[in-house]
Amino acid sequence: MLIGNLINEATCPICLDSFKDPVITECSHNFCGACISEYCKEPSRNVSCPQCRKKIQPRNFRPNRQLANMVEIAVRLGVEAAKKAREIVCEEHKESLKLFCEQEQRPICLVCRESEVHRGHTVAPIEEAAPAYKVGNATLCPVLKLSRGSVQVNGKLERRKILSEFEQLHEFLSEQQCLLLAQLEVLDAEILKRRNKYVTKVSEKTLLLNELISEIQRKFQGCSSNRNQREVFPIRRDCLQQLCELLTTSCDGVSCCWNVHVTLDPETANPHLLLSEDRKSVRLGAGRLDVPDNPKRFMLSPCVLGSEGFTTGRHYWELEVGDGEGWAVGAARESVERNRLLRLQTEGIWAVRLGWDRQYTALTFPPTPLSLDEKPRKIRVHLDYEEGQVTFYNAENMAQIFHFSASFNEKIFPYFWLWAPESCIQMCP
Repeated sequence: MLIGNLINEATCPICLDSFKDPVITECSHNFCGACISEYCKEPSRNVSCPQCRKKIQPRNFRPNRQLANMVEIAVRLGVEAAKKAREIVCEEHKESLKLFCEQEQRPICLVCRESEVHRGHTVAPIEEAAPAYKVGNATLCPVLKLSRGSVQVNGKLERRKILSEFEQLHEFLSEQQCLLLAQLEVLDAEILKRRNKYVTKVSEKTLLLNELISEIQRKFQGCSSNRNQREVFPIRRDCLQQLCELLTTSCDGVSCCWNVHVTLDPETANPHLLLSEDRKSVRLGAGRLDVPDNPKRFMLSPCVLGSEGFTTGRHYWELEVGDGEGWAVGAARESVERNRLLRLQTEGIWAVRLGWDRQYTALTFPPTPLSLDEKPRKIRVHLDYEEGQVTFYNAENMAQIFHFSASFNEKIFPYFWLWAPESCIQMCP
């Protein structure tokens, strides 16, 4: 029963056979690597787990080596148990009881027949001898009693062997559990240490900032009574420098992420794009506009850049895409090609898009389909220049949409692409 339960747990829910190269999904279910890969090839916008139906991402599958080891043990135990169950062995020679000695009225093995005890005895194959010892439906052959005894002995030995195997497996799992718990304790301690350090820095910088603000307030209180500008602003240069450092760095020493109010650069806008008067929104026009040609303008692709570019720091900007389709938003390097028809996966562009097929895609090469829980109407784009990262979020719930890693060595600009007349991109204040 124990072996049967173990083999059932070691069975793939897809092929109903023992796991081969098992992988574990993000919803904690296991499948054969080949089975789940073939399952994920089915054309579907969202791939769901065959067991719990939760959405899964093939790139998040991880090999389950511990399960593979346990499957190997379960298969080996099952084979050995089946083999032992089919055999009745001689207690003295450990060989199968294939012959029946008529003089001693008991089954013997091939080695027993060659021994001095049975050398002169009449023997027959056990299958031929058994019918002669049956009366009606009752079997009187003593071999059954001996066989039953042998089975009981072998069953006890097999039970002890199985228990030993499971004790070893349980010991291995207990050791792994202790190891993982110890690692978790170390990680918890490190997190607590970093948290306390962060809180201490916050407190120190908050105190210093309050002192600097108080000093500035005291200096400005004398404005009404002192008309000399030099005396009105006698604030120490080092005081202002410290204040600027506090305002431009976070408590862990990393530059703050600044909200950028993007305005669109009309000199880069494709002739088919219409920009609003305040340059905060763009849509696709009905025809080509009469605009001057210049090296900065995208002539063949419906693109436009933001007016401000970045060569350092961390920045983010938000935009509304509404219910339209046929758009792409993100960031692009300054040297991106302007005078030829661009592919969306052009090098130097990091963006996500919504196509006519209503499929969200990250513009990697090849494109990466995105499985989103809800349709984003407002998108936040984060740019970390030093770390070489462009990250996209649903600005309404800050759920991450996609993350790019790159290497920046020139100015990076906000980037927008439109190719559907009903679509409009609106910058958020």
